[in-house]
Amino acid sequence: MGIALLLGFVFLLALGVPLAFVMGGAGLLAILVDGEISLLLVPQRFFHGINSFSLMAIPFFILAADLMSASAITSAILRFASSLIGHIRGGLGHVNVLTNMIFAGISGSALADAAGPGAIMMRMMQKAGYDKHYAAALSGAGATIGPIIPPSIIMVIYAITDNQVTVAGLFMAGVVPGILLGVSLAIANHLIARRNNYGEIRPASSWPERGRRFRAALPALLMPVIVIGGIVSGLFTSTEASAVAVIYALLVGTLVTRKLTPALIGKVLVQSAMVTSGALLIVAMASLFAWILTVLQLPQDVANAIGSVTDNPLLVMLIVGVFVFICGFFIDTLPAIIILVPVLAPLAAKFGIDPLQFAMAIVLNLTIGLITPPVGGVLFVISSVSRLRFEAIARAMVPFIIAELVVLLMVMFIPQVSLALPHLFGFTR
Repeated sequence: MGIALLLGFVFLLALGVPLAFVMGGAGLLAILVDGEISLLLVPQRFFHGINSFSLMAIPFFILAADLMSASAITSAILRFASSLIGHIRGGLGHVNVLTNMIFAGISGSALADAAGPGAIMMRMMQKAGYDKHYAAALSGAGATIGPIIPPSIIMVIYAITDNQVTVAGLFMAGVVPGILLGVSLAIANHLIARRNNYGEIRPASSWPERGRRFRAALPALLMPVIVIGGIVSGLFTSTEASAVAVIYALLVGTLVTRKLTPALIGKVLVQSAMVTSGALLIVAMASLFAWILTVLQLPQDVANAIGSVTDNPLLVMLIVGVFVFICGFFIDTLPAIIILVPVLAPLAAKFGIDPLQFAMAIVLNLTIGLITPPVGGVLFVISSVSRLRFEAIARAMVPFIIAELVVLLMVMFIPQVSLALPHLFGFTR
């Protein structure tokens, strides 16, 4: 059964079959080869994988982000970020990073950030004289902040897969690592901009001008405050927060920016439904795959194998980190979460690692995989919108990957980086 699962996975992947159907097809083949498990289990596992109240947060957060984008709020965020730090050396690069940090509190998706504000900033940087591959790489790296600063679709999936953590706890755990990601990318941009003389130094914006830009961007800045503030205060749950985000986005688009028309809302609904369908299809198919891994007792085998090497929690974190990083080269983030978490999460309890810290390390690790070849989803998006070679962008991405790996090591080996806020607000178990 295990051999059939592996061979089916590799064969379908080599044929270029979409990853969701690779996992579903490999799982079906394994069950057929086993012959003792009823085929009725297949649709049951598909349904079980998406039969979760918490999963309702995914379509709502996707819809909220699409509504905010359609409301033309991105340009206001760009102007506000530019008024703050656009005047220093490498200023547009810093604006790129800061814009992605702000937009991360709206979208929760790296791919959405790469295709939206990332693409806009990339073009602005190229017009200002930045190397086109560098601008594309920085935009892609900045987009990876999206799934770390809450809200985050990946964190919702993780919390459903591992009942040791909650969505709210993971949201709080992502705040500090997300800020550190932005700081690390800003430092890398500063060093590279100074070396290559990117971006001219210009007079800083006046404080009245910054105030005007702030007021224009305030509707976007308030969304993460409302979502996180409501969760922390206990006013609503994480799933209810996603619905509140949709209502808020509708109010902003219809009453504040007045860009949302009935026709445009209809287009946004269709677009969000397509994205949601794709995400939930992956979740359903990966659920069958993960269940078979559990039946094969792979989690126990992995734990025993690592336990035979060391019982030091720090070494366990390092071994798991390297393994997950390599997996990120070849597996997209959502299916990787569903496949790997049931295998690796039990290690946290066995070796005394805080499950929330472990979860944050896994989420961040797999998010970095979005900008590593050969299957980096953000790399493909940036390559598509920029019409630049995938390989050239990947080479320019190296210093930013290193910067993000430094943050990953901090999350892995300094527990308070991810646990301080959850402890403060009582979201740890």
